[in-house]
Amino acid sequence: MEAHIFKVSLFREKKIFRRIACLGEQTYDDLHLAIFSAFDREEEHLYSFYFPFKPTKSIRVIRKSVEFCHPMAIDNWSSHDQYDASEEFIGSTQLEIKQKFYYLFDYGDEWWHEVTYEGVENCNEKKYPAILLKKGESPPQYPEYDEDGYE
Repeated sequence: MEAHIFKVSLFREKKIFRRIACLGEQTYDDLHLAIFSAFDREEEHLYSFYFPFKPTKSIRVIRKSVEFCHPMAIDNWSSHDQYDASEEFIGSTQLEIKQKFYYLFDYGDEWWHEVTYEGVENCNEKKYPAILLKKGESPPQYPEYDEDGYE
C-alpha cells in the first residue's frame, strides 16, 4: 500500500526522531495521534501544524504561517490562515519531498517538532498511521525538576 512518510524530530534534539507512515485519505489529526503515540505522550493537549514558506528556526515566523490545528484551537480572529486539522487530508496538501513543516504539541509546555516529508513509499503495515522507526528515547511529557528548576 502506498503511504506518505514523515520524519518527525524534536525541534532542538534532532537525533530523537520517529518515521511515520500515513495514508493519503488520513488527516493531520491522524498524524497528530501517531506522533502522540510515537513519542509516548500520556495526556492529550491542543496542537498545531505550521507550514512556513521555507524552513526556519524562528518560532515567531513559524507561528505566523499557515496552520492546521486541533478543532478547538481555531481562532476566528487569527491574523494568518488557520484550518481544522481533522478536515485536512494528507494526500491533498501537495507536499514536496524534503519539505519541512512544524508541529506544536501542548501550547503551554510547547513541545516543538520539525517534520520532514520523505515522499510516498510502498508499505506493508496492517494499520495506519504506522510508526515505522523510533530513534532515541522519548523525553517524559512532564519532566521532573529538582528544587533549582533543573532536570
